[in-house]
Amino acid sequence: MSAPLLLIDTPNILPPVADCVVIGGGIVGVSAAYWLARAGQTVVLLEKGAVGAEQSSRNWGWCRQQNRDARELPLSTRSLDLWEAMAADIGNSLGFSRCGLLYLSNDPVELEGWAKWGRFARGVGVDTRMLTAEEATARGAATGRPWLGGVWSPTDGIADPARAAPMIARGIEKHGGHVVQACAARGIELAAGRVCGVITEAGRIRTASVVVAGGAWSASFLHQLGIVFPQASVRSSILALAPGVDGLPDALHTAAVSVTRRGDGGRTLAISGYASLDPTPGALAGMRHFLPMFARRWRSLRPGGWQGWAAGFETRRRWALDRPTPMERTRILDPRPSSRVIAETLGRAQALLPALRAASVQAAWAGYIDSTPDGVPVIDADIGIPGLVLAAGLSGHGFGIGPGVGHLIADLILGRTPITETAQYRLARFGHSQWGKVAEF
Repeated sequence: MSAPLLLIDTPNILPPVADCVVIGGGIVGVSAAYWLARAGQTVVLLEKGAVGAEQSSRNWGWCRQQNRDARELPLSTRSLDLWEAMAADIGNSLGFSRCGLLYLSNDPVELEGWAKWGRFARGVGVDTRMLTAEEATARGAATGRPWLGGVWSPTDGIADPARAAPMIARGIEKHGGHVVQACAARGIELAAGRVCGVITEAGRIRTASVVVAGGAWSASFLHQLGIVFPQASVRSSILALAPGVDGLPDALHTAAVSVTRRGDGGRTLAISGYASLDPTPGALAGMRHFLPMFARRWRSLRPGGWQGWAAGFETRRRWALDRPTPMERTRILDPRPSSRVIAETLGRAQALLPALRAASVQAAWAGYIDSTPDGVPVIDADIGIPGLVLAAGLSGHGFGIGPGVGHLIADLILGRTPITETAQYRLARFGHSQWGKVAEF
């Protein structure tokens, strides 16, 4: 079963020319197109399937600073402000609120790790508060058990994965941009080594600027241009419970399970880090880059099946621009969830929060989380072809920082002062060994 998603109707008229074409209708793509359109650019957003239908609707919905890698933290902080700005412009339909995030633990080592991060984060202005045993137990009263400690991050929050990307797409249209669904971008057209157009299944768009924000499809798309982007994806399984249970924290994380309030009042359940590694041509080709990450995460990764290979999103074959591509054969990545993981997640959640035993399972789904070797995204306007910008490899963090990534892309394209430093997001960093460089948080 697919994740819940608001489907929107769009004119799907392909303009012949644009200032910028954004490829990919996930949270990063719609945010980039939104900020460009808001700046007065003529923008076309191309989505091969439906806006928000892949990982952007299949995540927890967390918008957090807490436990972010130091390289992502400034972008996370700015993104929270931008969520509010977008909601003010588009409307509250994004489901964004700074409800606060609650972390609970009975593991002294885990608590010390959170405390260490907190000492750093408070030094750069983040409001993160360590909880004593008494405070953690009080905030976690719904669990009915004592806790050794925890963290409360009051300025962090959540947004609605079922609605956010589609409603931001409405914001693109509000500011004069074009949203085209069910239309795959097949390739980039070059003149004198620079971007001059995009070839789609419905025709050509002349443009001097293209953003590749294709999520798990990005590396294969760039491979057609001879650009190497090390990217691997893991399959994560999640479920949602129906509304009807009140009195729980809006967003709660423990080592056993994480529980988040959904926009409809139900709850999303997930086990942090749990994922299946489906063999794909891309994963095999980039294995040397990802060995440090896999070595670090081996306890939470499980061998997967051949779904990823069959879906074709990490193919390393070249395709012709005048015939259907893998993107047209698989409009939406909708893999089967692991029944074992779903059952384990539900059991853990019901044990943690007994009130959830009264809620029925609403849906269960899986999604492919695309990662970089160091767990930090690539946001780069200098990847070898003038006019081509890459924004991908969000590594499971993309939903919350999507508005900031989109704004940073617009800054790079428009020549504005970037909202954050950009050196840490360069593609060229993967020319070096990744041992010891995996994200800490």
